[in-house]
Amino acid sequence: MAVENSARAKVRRKDRANYDRVFVNAVLDECLLCHVGFVVQGQVYVIPTTYARVGETLYVHGAAASRLMKTLAEGVEVCVEITILDGLVLAKSAFHHSMNYRSVVVFGRAREVSALDEKRRALDAIVDRAEPGRAKVARAPNGKELKATRVLAVPIEEASGKSRTGAPIDDAEGSALDVWAGVVPVQLTRLAPVRA
Repeated sequence: MAVENSARAKVRRKDRANYDRVFVNAVLDECLLCHVGFVVQGQVYVIPTTYARVGETLYVHGAAASRLMKTLAEGVEVCVEITILDGLVLAKSAFHHSMNYRSVVVFGRAREVSALDEKRRALDAIVDRAEPGRAKVARAPNGKELKATRVLAVPIEEASGKSRTGAPIDDAEGSALDVWAGVVPVQLTRLAPVRA
């Protein structure tokens, strides 16, 4: 099953494009941070935030009074971008340096989550993204906190995935150089917890 690859979601590098929902969902489920892009009075903003995927919906949350939450709740077009960096690709030629990565871009309009049950489930999912099972042991948001927090839902319908894997691709001129070339793997790693 594929996501809709509309004109704006179409990846120009066909060799890196991936519209398979399994790929899209896997990237969304692995990454912990997204960047939300939107326009207010002709000014473009891109805000990093946490999120959670529940089924075919992407949930983001924030302070009810924030520009991001207020603007998206009005139904403006939104672009959500997620990238996982897998490696630094070091070629013999500077021109051919690259990165191995997996990324997803989701386009659409957010809707504000007003149903209390859905809002609580979305917030629990976001908390569990930081640490699986955490929502069951941490104190749930009280009424005042729920009022101060806005939750928005973005449907994962119009999206595209993109990735690069493999070694550097050098040209003949660079291949002859006595310079190390290869891939330096990169990954996000949890370190030992620090007690508060």
